Amino acid sequence: MNIFLLHPTDTLFFRDGRPMSGSLTGHGAAWPLPTVINHAFHAALHRAGATFDETHVHRRGRSGDYTDTRDRKFGSLVSAGPFPVCTNGAAHTWFFPRPLDAGKPDSTEVTLQPLSTHPYPSSLPSPLQYAAANTQPPNKETPNAWWSEGAWNTYLGSRQRDNLSARIFFKSDADFADTEHTIGIGISADTGTQNEEQFYSAHYLRLRDGWRLGSLAEALDKVDGDSTTKRDLLEILFPNSDTRTPVIVGGQQRLCTVERHNSEKLPFPVGAEINGTRVKWVLLTPAIFPQIGEHKGGWLPSWIDHESGRVMLLDGPGKNFAERHKVAVGKSIAARLVAAVTGKPVPVTGYALPNTVDPDRTEGGSKSAHLAVPAGSVYYFEAETSGAAQVLAAALNWHGAGDTTTIRNRRSTLFGEKGFGLGVCGNWECLPASQTPD
Repeated sequence: MNIFLLHPTDTLFFRDGRPMSGSLTGHGAAWPLPTVINHAFHAALHRAGATFDETHVHRRGRSGDYTDTRDRKFGSLVSAGPFPVCTNGAAHTWFFPRPLDAGKPDSTEVTLQPLSTHPYPSSLPSPLQYAAANTQPPNKETPNAWWSEGAWNTYLGSRQRDNLSARIFFKSDADFADTEHTIGIGISADTGTQNEEQFYSAHYLRLRDGWRLGSLAEALDKVDGDSTTKRDLLEILFPNSDTRTPVIVGGQQRLCTVERHNSEKLPFPVGAEINGTRVKWVLLTPAIFPQIGEHKGGWLPSWIDHESGRVMLLDGPGKNFAERHKVAVGKSIAARLVAAVTGKPVPVTGYALPNTVDPDRTEGGSKSAHLAVPAGSVYYFEAETSGAAQVLAAALNWHGAGDTTTIRNRRSTLFGEKGFGLGVCGNWECLPASQTPD
């Protein structure tokens, strides 16, 4: 998979679906969600025009109900990120959102642990069994929001790729970005000219020198419809790191130049070796779990039974995949969700331009809004055996049970191809009775 470093030529604007009028600023200086970068690459491929006239065209549809019309290009695009990347010096350091169970400033120490037994009544939602308690005394210190790959590996107790992945750094938003405020004049949708009666205020994101938006992406396209022969369209669009091809990222037509690099291993934290029957899964990127039937979704993964907490993932291919490829169906993983530490939900919204080809978007407008579980959220599992715990970790780690050259698991129910639902696994222990808070 390609590693991309995006360098803004000016400020960036990442508006969400909230209004921009009066004192409301649209929250445009927030760190961009994975959908923003995915859409930027997708639009760049379309803008390439004749360069990709011979691409494989996909059928459109949803939930397996596809039409016979093939009019969808670049459906093979998958991405992950963006993440802050420090490019000062010879090596690049990637940063990821802090795990929510580690709340001590400038430390990788775990400060929240599940309580297996306690004498207090609780209002834990089903199917959770254990509450998470803080091992530290109350204080008003705020931990840094971003950890380096080395800090994550130390926190997880996982193996280090090299000397760089062992270095520990902690950063706040202000360490790599500034927020700028400006007043703008609205544009009339009817005339395309300035509407002098409509003013708005907005916040913009400006990266500091030596920092980039780091992303991973590829678009493996079939050659002449042959699934055994593929080409990466992004390698064609960005042939080397010296091209500096600009792409539009976010709103208001803001530009970033792009550097593309290849790496044998991806610069993400690595899952730890699992010892025992307990596994915790920590999100590196947000995840979206919508309501499906009686399953309410929200903070609870769609692949967890909402009543018993049983993990519904398989240790191999699903039924439909197994039938198509004539292989054995995977078996259920004997594990249950017992505790969770999740943060405030992240709204995921967007706006679509009119599309005369797609009957569902002929008029355009705002897209469906979703609430995502934020990155850094922690899910705690108990397996029936140590073998089942290792199988569960292989099903949840972004790299699976293999090396760190490929993203194998994206456990978000929606937008996994856009980089949602990437996580890593580690070990966890219950808080000893001697440390139970009063």
